Amino acid sequence: MPLEFSVRYSLFEYVSFMWQHAHHLIRRRRIHAPASWYMLVKSTWASAFHFVTQGRSRHTYAFTIDRHGIVRTGPGGVTLIGWEDVSAIRSYARGRLMVLKRGTLPIPARCLTREQSDGLAAYAAWVREAAH
Repeated sequence: MPLEFSVRYSLFEYVSFMWQHAHHLIRRRRIHAPASWYMLVKSTWASAFHFVTQGRSRHTYAFTIDRHGIVRTGPGGVTLIGWEDVSAIRSYARGRLMVLKRGTLPIPARCLTREQSDGLAAYAAWVREAAH
């Protein structure tokens, strides 16, 4: 069953995703303070800067997720993402983050019903299984 929902990001929410994801990447690479804090602040600031300059908070993005992949529709057009381009689906405090071969897609929990959240969790397990 396809998951269909729309997302309109807020700056604070987007920065929260990027902060947690950068923290995960830095910890995984075993980088310690003070370099880790510098990298965390720098990468999160860059994400916030790009969010503001690209006007992400002014746009609503429609998502359709099914067994074929992800379709994101926004002001720039339609983006098709096959499952082979999804490296992981990580859980963070504000929702899930799809880690792509080139970039990320935050999916705020507030945009999903309970059934959709469960469906996305099933896709996350499927992606994890396919990675092994």
